[in-house]
Amino acid sequence: MTISDRHLAFVRAAAVALAMPLFGQVPGAPPMSPPAAKPKTWTMPRTPDRHPDLQGIWTNATITPLERPAALAGKATLTDAEAWAYEQKDHETNDTDKADSPLIGATGSPEVGWVNKQFVDRGSELARVDGLKRTSLIVDPPDGKIPPISEEARQRNAARARDANRYDKVADRPLAERCLLGFGSTSGPPMLPVLYNNNYQIVQTPEAVMILVEMVHDVRIIRMNGTHAPKNVRQWLGDSIGHWDGDTLVVDTTNFTDQTSFRGSSPDLHVIERFQRADADTILYRATIDDPAAFTGQWTLEYPFVATKGPIFEYACQEGNYALTDILGGARKADAAEK
Repeated sequence: MTISDRHLAFVRAAAVALAMPLFGQVPGAPPMSPPAAKPKTWTMPRTPDRHPDLQGIWTNATITPLERPAALAGKATLTDAEAWAYEQKDHETNDTDKADSPLIGATGSPEVGWVNKQFVDRGSELARVDGLKRTSLIVDPPDGKIPPISEEARQRNAARARDANRYDKVADRPLAERCLLGFGSTSGPPMLPVLYNNNYQIVQTPEAVMILVEMVHDVRIIRMNGTHAPKNVRQWLGDSIGHWDGDTLVVDTTNFTDQTSFRGSSPDLHVIERFQRADADTILYRATIDDPAAFTGQWTLEYPFVATKGPIFEYACQEGNYALTDILGGARKADAAEK
């Protein structure tokens, strides 16, 4: 082999050695790390009129309480480890299959036969927003508490409590007990998670947005870019008018009745809701409650609605339900016993 041949062979070998790390694994070398995965990009789905598409079936089930527990005072969020410990304790404490469950005691009916664990669907986790687990749905005031109610609201609540003990006729009983409206403000506004049936279906058109509530088949109709009805026109779910603020659906609701009080609110309750599509599986929901006749200040709650599989099944609350007959019949027997 000539000097020129040796030189050419060396050049070829060097070229192969340099190329091997680029095109394959060098024998005997430690495994190469896989290339970093590119972050998934998400494109906002839009309706034909170019507004964010909020349509689908969503759940707001969460064990995050409306108000921050005293044990977590000053702590608006938890780390994942802290949240896991809180969630495990909550599941153990609020197991409705246990006779001493606080959820059973809260109903005033701790006897056997109340809603069992399989029926309850409160969710299993604290609400996560911006990557952090929240300790209360209320984000303003910062302490996570409802502002003190007014004296007027205290008197109103006392009167409603007295009315709740009337059993003379079916119309005396609360709307939720008569399966006319979901309890716990599940239909809203503001819309809150309750013990079960926390699913919602949203359908939107340029003229209106419909929210079907699983609990008691309530339906909210949000009229887009309209004006509120006259003050003498009152509705159980209020009169909701919507508009788009950029990519956020803003819903302004007034004209409530005196039968749908929210936490002692008056018929002049004013609720402003915001629905913002955060990602493929999340709508960030935010609601501000303003009612000077009930609360000493405005307050705001915020939490996610998460995509879930459908369909939403019919809620046949009164089908084969003899509870009202039994409730009124029991009251008549109690009246007779007092005579």
